[in-house]
Amino acid sequence: ELGVERFVLDDGWFRGRRDDHAGLGDWYVDETVWPDGLTPLIDAVTSRGMEFGLWVEPEMVNLDSDIARAHPDWIVGPSTAAHTDGGRLPLEWRNQHVMDLVNPETWQYIFDRIDALLSGNNISYLKWDQNRDLLEHGHAGRSSVHEQTLAAYRLFDELRKAHPGVEIESCSSGGARVDLGILERTDRIWASDCNDALERQSIQRWTGAVVPPELMGSHIGPTTSHTTARTHDLSFRGITALFGHFGMEWDIRSVQGKDRGELRRIVALYKEHRDLIHCGRRVHADLADDSLQLHGVVAGWAGDGNHVREGTTAALFALVSSRTSAAEAPGRIGIPGLDAGTSYRVEAIFPTTVDADHAHTFTQAQPPAWLATGAEANGRFLAEVGLPMPILNPEHALLLKVTAL
Repeated sequence: ELGVERFVLDDGWFRGRRDDHAGLGDWYVDETVWPDGLTPLIDAVTSRGMEFGLWVEPEMVNLDSDIARAHPDWIVGPSTAAHTDGGRLPLEWRNQHVMDLVNPETWQYIFDRIDALLSGNNISYLKWDQNRDLLEHGHAGRSSVHEQTLAAYRLFDELRKAHPGVEIESCSSGGARVDLGILERTDRIWASDCNDALERQSIQRWTGAVVPPELMGSHIGPTTSHTTARTHDLSFRGITALFGHFGMEWDIRSVQGKDRGELRRIVALYKEHRDLIHCGRRVHADLADDSLQLHGVVAGWAGDGNHVREGTTAALFALVSSRTSAAEAPGRIGIPGLDAGTSYRVEAIFPTTVDADHAHTFTQAQPPAWLATGAEANGRFLAEVGLPMPILNPEHALLLKVTAL
């Protein structure tokens, strides 16, 4: 109904995982929760035209798990002996420890369990987490972080060979594992566990300086963020999430009425412009007013305006107000990155008067006249003279579409 393409089952599906103190390492579907396995849920998801994804954290283990009790020597630590034989465990973090992938038996166990899950279920996507640092990380009494990293790479490689159609996200508490080796082996990264749209503006701005938008997960969270307790309108959250690998992390059963229609429209906007968002050239305007941002994606490269066909979308930009400005009005703002000699039409496409939170977006009673009908100008004019922009309420945004004429 909303246009969702993939449903991902998060933490809690495996044996003994009723809270975060137990179960990690026991990568078997919990029969007490799923007596028929995951198949009924997967069938319900795929029958509705969606792919099914699953959360895993293969490199981690809770001491309260069958695998930790059976193989205490498979847990990394500073000592040569296992913690059950007088050795010392590393400092605990999030109630979990790290499996020693340098040990061939440990590596094979983890590979076999994830391979069995993927072979026995119609899983298209793994949300691969790693929620702690490698502190006091040792194998056979010697530091083994480098060897552990190479073993993790090999685990990714072998699972991808066995299941080439499965996409993998590197989550890792949000942004904690985004090295070039991981980017070579995964399809998506999660920039931060903070889903506050205001925080995400800066998180995605700087993550996007080194990671292309098609790899950077960006989700619409609930109205009130669980990490900051800030409350934001749907349009601000939607525009923020739009400029990346878009998704929703929200119990959408609670979204009804005009909000539901607005959410459907955001999903449709992303699908319509996905190729441009993922493959275009990222542009950030240099503005004098640091309460405002103008960022977007432009089709092609600078100076190749002839490659953008007449009537096609040449760019998408977001005008973002992060706080109250010291200026009475933003004045004219240049729109950079377009071909100087090509003519364009600029339109404000979201939110509009049909959207639930349109009235919250603007401070002024009468925004600039061009917002109602659009404005036409060439790329040089738009970059050097610019357009008068509306006064936005703090923590609101406006999506601009630029069409080549």
